[in-house]
Amino acid sequence: MGATAATYDRIAAHFSQTREYAWPEVTSFLDGREGAVGLDVGCGNGRHCEPLRERVDEAVGVDVSAGLLREARTRASERGYDGTVSFVRGDAGALPVGDGRADVAVYVAALHHLRPRERRVASLSEVARVLAPGGRALVSAWSTAHDRFEAAADAEAGFDAEVDWTLPGGETVPRFYHIYAPAEFDADLAASDLRVVESTVSSGNCYAVVAPE
Repeated sequence: MGATAATYDRIAAHFSQTREYAWPEVTSFLDGREGAVGLDVGCGNGRHCEPLRERVDEAVGVDVSAGLLREARTRASERGYDGTVSFVRGDAGALPVGDGRADVAVYVAALHHLRPRERRVASLSEVARVLAPGGRALVSAWSTAHDRFEAAADAEAGFDAEVDWTLPGGETVPRFYHIYAPAEFDADLAASDLRVVESTVSSGNCYAVVAPE
């Protein structure tokens, strides 16, 4: 399933150790929401599946990395919620979920790993496809407003970058990112089949609450 899968398979165990807690923006989004099915696109080690499954009858985590899915299943088993979450290997550009199935979805810290732009927009349209009428999703991506990219904070266009992950022992593994300018993030959402309910920048990330058109 491509370079992203191979990269995250390689760093999965160490990466998971550094991803303990759900982001506050995700927990705030989930507060007060409920439904039959919840979806986490690019679920990683499953840290956002934990609060998601408390809001829905059935939670599904999808990730392209088999290594990260193993970490997610182990985490769910150790914490006693493995019976309430299904973890499925799949690509964000072709989600293994039926049309209109998800009442609540999160797609955070994953969109920016896709290339080129057409694939990113297609993945956003996939989120629109799987959302139920009235469903809502939270989408995020790294922003030029992040401290790491301070020199580009005022840029109107985003850019591609390689950001190394350093494994114990010092080995570095490059990871592809597309760093979004906020206006560009909004433009990609507008080019997809999603409707933007709310868009903001927080903690160096672009965020949007979205609904199917």
